[in-house]
Amino acid sequence: MLLKGERTFVVRDMGGFVAHINMPGWVNPKPRDHGHGPLAMVVESILHPGRLIAMHEHRNDEIISWVPEGVMRHEDRSKGRLVCDGDHLMVMNAGRGFWHSEETLASDPPLRMLQILVRPNAVDLEPGIQYGAMPAMTPNRWRHLVGPKGGDAPFFVRNRIDFFDIRLEAGGRAEFPFKQGCDLYFYVFSGAVLAAGQTFGEGEQGLLLSEERLTAEATSDCVMVAFLLDHRAPVTRQGTVADNRKIPPPVVIRLVKRWQGLKRLWRGR
Repeated sequence: MLLKGERTFVVRDMGGFVAHINMPGWVNPKPRDHGHGPLAMVVESILHPGRLIAMHEHRNDEIISWVPEGVMRHEDRSKGRLVCDGDHLMVMNAGRGFWHSEETLASDPPLRMLQILVRPNAVDLEPGIQYGAMPAMTPNRWRHLVGPKGGDAPFFVRNRIDFFDIRLEAGGRAEFPFKQGCDLYFYVFSGAVLAAGQTFGEGEQGLLLSEERLTAEATSDCVMVAFLLDHRAPVTRQGTVADNRKIPPPVVIRLVKRWQGLKRLWRGR
């Protein structure tokens, strides 16, 4: 069964920096965790031109920075200044501690990106950062960008999860990535697709828990990302962001989802 998650209601506006926080685990009808196995959250971040997020520390987070619109200017104490854009990807393996800042210049276009939080398989691993050009994208074909350390993907995280992106042209079809023993989670960044008889628009997400093949058909030009993940993989829950103490517990979210369902039922009368 394909579960659908609507646009997130968790939005933080910090003045020129807006974060739309998507919790894969909350797509489940009765959530027990805000994440789903090693995938803790997918944050759609918007940074206005001329905005600086000052130097700060991450611990025990694996952070994928994927930038399809605008540029994100990164600085850290080991690599210095890096620029992430539509051609370059960055993965921060924070481990026991990694400091960095992010900014846009006043002359830069508005930045809209995804910051993907992955739970590593152990605490206090060696910190590091990966940065480089992404493989060329072919329309209507999935591009494999990140996978487990030691795998075939050009970038890695330290857990059993694979990350893909795609640009689907209107009317185009593509089968989602598949791996035996893995669940599928996807997020529509722009446009809309039809999958298993359901329409998924911008900011909506899907979670397929069964080992089935699934195909997406674009009803308009679409950009989306997908993850294959082993929900049984060992994870640490000590990430600075991925498992922050301010995240509401599952019991609260179950009540929220029930209330949302009652509101939809009432409006349908």
